[in-house]
Amino acid sequence: MRITRHIFAIALFVCATVFYAGAQRVNDGYIAVTCPDIPQSINFCGDKVDFDRIDMAERLDRELTGTIYGQTMSSLIIKRANRYFPRLIEILKQNRMPEDLIYLAVAESSLDINALSPAKAAGIWQFMASTGKQYGLEVNDDVDERYDPEKETVAACQYLRNAYSKYGNWATVCASYNAGTTRISNELASQQVNTSFDLRLVSETSRYVFRIIALKIFLENPKRFGYRLRSNQLYQPIEYDEVRVNAPVANWTTWAREHGITYAQLRDANPWIRSIKLPNASGKVYRVKVPKRDSLYRSTAGNSVYNSNWVID
Repeated sequence: MRITRHIFAIALFVCATVFYAGAQRVNDGYIAVTCPDIPQSINFCGDKVDFDRIDMAERLDRELTGTIYGQTMSSLIIKRANRYFPRLIEILKQNRMPEDLIYLAVAESSLDINALSPAKAAGIWQFMASTGKQYGLEVNDDVDERYDPEKETVAACQYLRNAYSKYGNWATVCASYNAGTTRISNELASQQVNTSFDLRLVSETSRYVFRIIALKIFLENPKRFGYRLRSNQLYQPIEYDEVRVNAPVANWTTWAREHGITYAQLRDANPWIRSIKLPNASGKVYRVKVPKRDSLYRSTAGNSVYNSNWVID
């Protein structure tokens, strides 16, 4: 343990040395820190959100500053977005939902398809088990479709559409995704306002919509905030062959080997598989993804870029 602490201390020293060597200094020797400009307004899900009001501007400033200077996670989000945005935004479009709702998923999970919250919300959209079942997802010890990014996105579209029919305002819909429609509806009525922006809410929910908008501003053009990623650093979309399975699988390890991949690769491609077996007494059809060989190696996976503002080359 002591040796580990020494190694960690040395690593921190090296990182700090590199950072300070490359950082811009001002005359008195301190590192220059740049704060983001807050826009006067922004279009979110087709609605104009105005930030002339001081409290609105300051709430956005807090979330945008935190996003910009949380470099470790923000860099990972850019890399993951290159893999997941193309397909998930396509699903939003197919369901006639605003593309900006993808930033809700980013706020929920940082695009970690294996995300599991302390409250047991799971997947990119962080559905609770009961909510997942309500919207048609299978959730049990062997299969948990909350971990299927595509199926969970379809379910999220249904949830969000229902909420929009209630509020007619996408920012309020997003707030209800965090706090629940019952809570938001009760607060709107008791505080006699029309949108979540005017509500007095607990800190988490109060900040939530502003974090989503901050992520939109950030991910539309990270270069504006000093991020310098190269295209070969982005995570590439993975191409798959789909195999229809409508019978029990006694052992997924054996199944994976028969299809030319490891059990680990099978689980990475299909995180909805939650155990070594698939009982499937009902004969339900599951579409199991088998990654194409070229997608498994950096030398053959290609180098696609979803948003040119994510990279410097």
